Amino acid sequence: MSLTRLLDDQRARLDTLASLLEEERTLLLDGQPDGRALQRLADDKARLHDTLESTEARRAEVQQRLGYVAGPAGARQAAEDAGCLPQWEATLDAARRVSRLNTGNGHLLSVRMTHNQHTLDYIHRLADPDVYAADGRAGLQTRRLNAQA
Repeated sequence: MSLTRLLDDQRARLDTLASLLEEERTLLLDGQPDGRALQRLADDKARLHDTLESTEARRAEVQQRLGYVAGPAGARQAAEDAGCLPQWEATLDAARRVSRLNTGNGHLLSVRMTHNQHTLDYIHRLADPDVYAADGRAGLQTRRLNAQA
C-alpha cells in the first residue's frame, strides 16, 4: 500500500472518529443523555482506535524500513519524498481535531460526574440526616460514593 493511500485511510478514519466524538458531545450536552447510545459510541470509538493504532504501526514500520528516522521528522520527510506532504499535513490536522474533541468530551464527562456526585450527596443527606460529623455532632454530612468507571 502506498504512503498516500495509507495517509488517506488514516485521515478518513480520524474524520470518522471526530464525527463519533461530535455525536458523543451532543449526547453529553443533553439533559438526559442516552446511556445506550453513549455505550454504542464508546464501542465504536474503541474499534476505530484499534484500527487507527494498527494503521499507524504499519505506517511507522514502512517509514523505518525505507530508511527514514522514527518519529514526526522522519514521517514528514517520507511524505515529502513520496509527494504526499499535503496528505500528511491533513492527517496531522485531523489528529489534532480529534484530540481537541476528545479533551472537550473528557471535560464534559468530568462536569457531569461532579454534578451527579453532588446530587447523590444531597439525596443521601436528605435520606439520612442524623449521621454524626467528624466533630461528634449530629447533622448533615456528605457521603461520597465511588462512581468512577
